[in-house]
Amino acid sequence: MPTHFTPAAIRFLKGLKRNNDRNWFNDRKEIFEAEVKAPWLALIDEVNHALADFAPDYMKPAPKAMFRIYRDTRFSNNKLPYKTHVGAWWSPASLPKTTGAGFYAHVGADDIVVAAGAFMSQPDQLLAIRRHLQQNHEAMRALMNDKKLRKLMPDQETQPMTRVPKGFANDDPAAEYLRDRKWGVSVTLPLDVATTPKLKDELIKRIRIATPMVTLLNTPFMAAKAPRKTFF
Repeated sequence: MPTHFTPAAIRFLKGLKRNNDRNWFNDRKEIFEAEVKAPWLALIDEVNHALADFAPDYMKPAPKAMFRIYRDTRFSNNKLPYKTHVGAWWSPASLPKTTGAGFYAHVGADDIVVAAGAFMSQPDQLLAIRRHLQQNHEAMRALMNDKKLRKLMPDQETQPMTRVPKGFANDDPAAEYLRDRKWGVSVTLPLDVATTPKLKDELIKRIRIATPMVTLLNTPFMAAKAPRKTFF
């Protein structure tokens, strides 16, 4: 039977949004563990099972794919200790967690978000993606304009700069992608889906349709990991 959340899980997340403090959370930690964390880990496993068919390199043990509920407040002015959603990130197991593109999903106090792409690339990673898209902009354009992708993941995540970055020509055919600091797509789903058996399928069909785009973005990183051939 497909995994989904109970109304108790949603009540917990909504309550956490209203009472984001350690005492409130600790008094209800058993509810979090049973009603939120456990089904989320089970759902991640179900996504992994589906990934085995079309993106096996992105399978990741559920505890590693799941983000912690605790916020890192060290460098933030927002000192609230907890996120008000549970999230997960699937990226190639052969790459560091923060390298390249992948698939993201979260269920929160207000909505469900599914996203795919490269979102927090470091400068050297941005350069690698831009150089790759410079040579493959037609393939990227075709993927991003795919009718099914645009229907299932209608929101584009790009964060473009006003100018093409240094080292690239303003009239480069790939300029629309070279200006971007993120390359991705996303969708926001109504929260009531989280308490139905449809939840797993809603996540998987969007991850599946976005896989070619994510694969294209990761090509320069996967190529760098490939073993070199030795000739004697």
